[in-house]
Amino acid sequence: MQTKAILGLTEVNAILDAAQREAEANQWNVTISITDDSGELLGLRRLDGASPMTAMISAQKARTAALSHKETQVFERMINEGRHAFLSAPLQGLMEGGVPVVVDGRVIGAVGVSGVKADQDAQVARASIAAVL
Repeated sequence: MQTKAILGLTEVNAILDAAQREAEANQWNVTISITDDSGELLGLRRLDGASPMTAMISAQKARTAALSHKETQVFERMINEGRHAFLSAPLQGLMEGGVPVVVDGRVIGAVGVSGVKADQDAQVARASIAAVL
């Protein structure tokens, strides 16, 4: 029987806290979402001043990163480079800012961030994962 690492409540809270620190250090009003490896939401934190829409977008980015095992910037670039047919894929959140959480080479979840420029969203997501792993 195989075993796998998972994101428990302790890890989810640590990632949310690290993401909030990174966002606040840059004065960015964002929403941070965390999913498990199947894309189901484990945690969400909407910082003061973040648009309500960012809650949905961050969750979609995290879900897409978890299911695809790729950063969502891959899909944004693909579409921007002319592969518009990919817009019909059954995924949402195809914008930069979703980052998988990888432990021992396996995706165990993902972080999605929304609220600022795409590269800034990704910066918050990456910083939050790096602070925990």
